[in-house]
Amino acid sequence: MHPDDPVADEDTRDELPADLDVATAMGDYIFPDNSRRRIPGFVYLGLGLTALAVGLLADGSPLVNGGFQVGGAALALLGAFHLQAGMHVAFDEREALVAATRAVGFPIGHASAQMAWRGLRSRPTWRILLYSNESPPDRRGLVQVDAVDGSIVAQFVEANPEDWSAD
Repeated sequence: MHPDDPVADEDTRDELPADLDVATAMGDYIFPDNSRRRIPGFVYLGLGLTALAVGLLADGSPLVNGGFQVGGAALALLGAFHLQAGMHVAFDEREALVAATRAVGFPIGHASAQMAWRGLRSRPTWRILLYSNESPPDRRGLVQVDAVDGSIVAQFVEANPEDWSAD
């Protein structure tokens, strides 16, 4: 068979790579903690302060110019941002789902959780999309749960507008 020859549909095989196959996954998935942002924050802050110190101490040297102060200040600000944004995720997706269930007030069938960040401080927030447990679901809701303290940030519940009668 030549590579340019047409291939019949029944000869086409599509396969999921082994590292993406959910059926082979073992154990629970643990979402990475947002506090890992503090590690590069300390690195940026240290490099920024070092560049500022070099720029100030080696003033007048032909190897050092004003870019050291500008770059050092920018790295220090970036490091400070990473340090303040590295909040610990105290509520995992299961706890967020429980909080979302309480907030909407109806028994949950299918649900989905997504980590998002909100605001200038990049506060971690779980977005929980959930459906009622009827078949087909009568209601659906979207709840945002703060991942730091578990409070409900926002919620929206409505009758399910999807028409599944053809299924």
